[in-house]
Amino acid sequence: MTAQQPAFSYTPVGRTAHRVTPPGFHPLCVRTRLGAGEAAFTAASLALLEWRMHRAMGVRVETDAERAAPGVRVTVGLGVGRLRVYGPCRVVWTVVEERRAGWAYGTLPGHPERGEEAFLVEHAEDDRVWLTVWAYSRPAVWWTRAAGPVVRVLQRLYAHRCGQVLRRLTREWPATG
Repeated sequence: MTAQQPAFSYTPVGRTAHRVTPPGFHPLCVRTRLGAGEAAFTAASLALLEWRMHRAMGVRVETDAERAAPGVRVTVGLGVGRLRVYGPCRVVWTVVEERRAGWAYGTLPGHPERGEEAFLVEHAEDDRVWLTVWAYSRPAVWWTRAAGPVVRVLQRLYAHRCGQVLRRLTREWPATG
């Protein structure tokens, strides 16, 4: 990490790569079938790695790179107008393999939560293509602490929406590619 990169707002970092939830964090795992075949895997992987899934969800994405890579800063904005909440993050890890592609980002100071969220597209042996959203988090500010389990419900809905949107983008590809 360079001097200009702020530290992550949580520890340990990188546990989503191993699907491990550290003590004191709330886990999340949502898996969505996207389709089947090599074309579906390629379409889903590209849409995920190039931020298109998030943008198609209506999430404001500000990033310093066109593609997810370790160290890339990402600020996501959820909501509208003055009710938009921004969450600064940095990509922790990426994977681009023959049958797996994805990345995870970790929260930076200023994010309303502390933790990590991973998005992984997998082309299974039975030819099905899946998106898994794996995360661990805990509140970082008073209003996410006060909202309690409501935040976890919203996170689960968000993860389901990721799968729905990526499935649509996968079916529309290459028109969206």
